[in-house]
Amino acid sequence: MEEEPQPQVEVEVPCYFLCPISLSIMRDPVTLPTGITYDRDGIECWLLTAATCPLTKQPVPADCDPTPNHTLRRLIQSWCALHAADGVDRVHTPKPRADRAAVAALISRVHAAATATAGSSTPQPQHQQLLAALRELRDVAAESDRNRKLVAAVPGAVDVLAAVFAASANAKSLEGTASAVRDEALEVISSLQVPEQCLRRVAETNEALVSALVSALQRSSSASRARAALLLERVTAAMPPSRLVSLAEQVGRLQARDKAALHVLVRTAAWGRNRVKAVDAGAVPVLVDMLFDDGAERRACELVLAALDRLCGCAEGRAGLVAHAAGVAAVGRKALRVSEVATDKAVRVLRSVARHAATAAVVQEMAQAGVVATLCLVAQSEQYAERTRERARETLRLHARAWRTSPCLHRHLQAVYPC
Repeated sequence: MEEEPQPQVEVEVPCYFLCPISLSIMRDPVTLPTGITYDRDGIECWLLTAATCPLTKQPVPADCDPTPNHTLRRLIQSWCALHAADGVDRVHTPKPRADRAAVAALISRVHAAATATAGSSTPQPQHQQLLAALRELRDVAAESDRNRKLVAAVPGAVDVLAAVFAASANAKSLEGTASAVRDEALEVISSLQVPEQCLRRVAETNEALVSALVSALQRSSSASRARAALLLERVTAAMPPSRLVSLAEQVGRLQARDKAALHVLVRTAAWGRNRVKAVDAGAVPVLVDMLFDDGAERRACELVLAALDRLCGCAEGRAGLVAHAAGVAAVGRKALRVSEVATDKAVRVLRSVARHAATAAVVQEMAQAGVVATLCLVAQSEQYAERTRERARETLRLHARAWRTSPCLHRHLQAVYPC
């Protein structure tokens, strides 16, 4: 007869081997200044959202670097090895982690290499050193949230990375190593959780940063363009309105098909000069073409219509939309297909055109393209906000006399304005 397997004996784990957060055996025990020991992964996740010790509730400094408890880790390892036959997993010695001094030294290497590159008549060797230091810093930052916090906490780290990125992105030649330096610096700085006040200070002291980010939206790989757009959105959100006005020279070049870039365009186009610059750079045809992308996300469509609403606030923007063969039709096409926000923005655009750019040809186009019928539906539907319905009715009143003569629209207009 076969022997029946013996039931596995459940081993009682010493309570001081368990992390107070996860209640699992600690694999990398670390001690806070409060004297309480936790598993590193657990306490680092906790400190990302709370600045207190979980057990004592005492405050923990933001720059706190928990101390490894090597003695406790060795005891845990010995105990796990002793009970391996009982199904207890072994605890391996954790890999050495970057400390504050090592990260600061790495930032110093990046700064020194960047300074040497800027002052050299033959920068290729210095570029290689700079690229090597940036890649090492990228690997450190990519390892964990803890390391990214360490990098961001080093005094001057964000300034150094921003300066390196701006210098490489605005260089006349972006071939080979220089292009790689730009992308590596952008990857590191975009991965950091930089406080808003720090971004504001960096943008104020490094005026070339915004230009470099705009340039990266045009000349980088798709991954770098996405990082540049997100970072540009964060930087412009941190900048005071008075500084956004000065982006007139750059905003017209924001034609990236990215939600973050659209956010920036909507925010900066609040000022007339920026609207004109964006229109002159050809932003209107790009936005109209994006409306024909049926696979676009709802939020992206809303941002495109919001950007067109901003740009139609100037004569050049309205002229650009009317000049596009499908501009007015594209706006009307999205008015009922996306969301209430998109409908409101589309009605605002159509009202601007009907009020300020409605030639006889435009009025006829709005009727033939179904825009007037769409406005009638919005004006009658109770699913839209009253202000949106009133804008639609106002737009219809502007040219109701001309549109009433169209047999196909007479029924719609009769429903809104009975004779």
